[in-house]
Amino acid sequence: MSDKVVRKEKFLSVFPELVEELSEVLKGYGMTEEAIAWFENNLNYNTPGGKLNRGISVVDTYVLLKGLKSIEDLSKEEYKKIAILGWCIELLQAYFLVADDMMDKSITRRGQPCWYKVETVGDIAINDSFMLEAAIYVLLKKYFKSESYYVDLLELFHEVTFQTELGQLLDLITAPEDHVDLSKFSLEKHSFIVIFKTAYYSFYLPVALAMYAAGCADPKDLKQAQDVLIPLGEYFQIQDDYLDCFGKPEDIGKIGTDIQDNKCSWIINTALKLATPEQRKTLDENYGVKDAEKEKVCKDLFNEMGIEKIYQDYEEKIAGELKEKIAQVDESRGFKAQVLTEFLNKVYKRSK
Repeated sequence: MSDKVVRKEKFLSVFPELVEELSEVLKGYGMTEEAIAWFENNLNYNTPGGKLNRGISVVDTYVLLKGLKSIEDLSKEEYKKIAILGWCIELLQAYFLVADDMMDKSITRRGQPCWYKVETVGDIAINDSFMLEAAIYVLLKKYFKSESYYVDLLELFHEVTFQTELGQLLDLITAPEDHVDLSKFSLEKHSFIVIFKTAYYSFYLPVALAMYAAGCADPKDLKQAQDVLIPLGEYFQIQDDYLDCFGKPEDIGKIGTDIQDNKCSWIINTALKLATPEQRKTLDENYGVKDAEKEKVCKDLFNEMGIEKIYQDYEEKIAGELKEKIAQVDESRGFKAQVLTEFLNKVYKRSK
């Protein structure tokens, strides 16, 4: 088994214990067996099914900050405690996705029906999403209340949750799937949406949690981490937008839908900035329509405009800037530049 598979399996092994502990809390409140079973099903269906990159990153970052060789150097208790912080991010992700799928009227998620599409669930999924979020704070209280950084963890989760919801709000009002208005789009709006909707909780949150747990969360170090991880998160999403349009389905594991779904992506925003009046008319007539022919018209236009080359130039520029920032990281207080290098290496020139 590869190291990546071993790390994922060890991380997954903690989750059933957490489901049991959360169920005990419900039993303590006198909840019915039916309600407890429902909550357990909600947790198991929506939380552990993805790649788990965010959660596992908490553990990996903690190991690096502690100067250890691998997760095997952690005691069972220490590993579980750090893994719980990782699972709290995965619960946050599950909360966002259950709600997001209802807002977007999505049909499937991670190869199975979206939770609200499961028979008998329907609108109960709204409350279920709230319960996924609330579970974060039950676990933090149980495992971290006695820690000096407990309030920091609470504030971090609250702040990042709010930031993500701000990004989602701007996305929803800028690019509703059923009403196309490209005059609402701009690269500035795209930047705000992806930084707030993705970068904070997917890139900064895992590292900041590990920093608090490892005892090297000086405000200056948190800022050093943020100064690299937020632009890296934006680059990751721009890369995602690029792959959706130009990536091969067999490489990225899905067929891109951003054009037909009226997504406020980096591709369309870059095209709008460069478009002649005639090209703009073509985009207005063809973008955001559930029609394969119109999608092809948009893709042909993006090719004609040289968007692929613009992306490749952007990728080299941002990767160079981030490497420069990482090279200047001050490690005197215990933070390690290697944490940031690892994140950049995972993103740079990925193809899926």
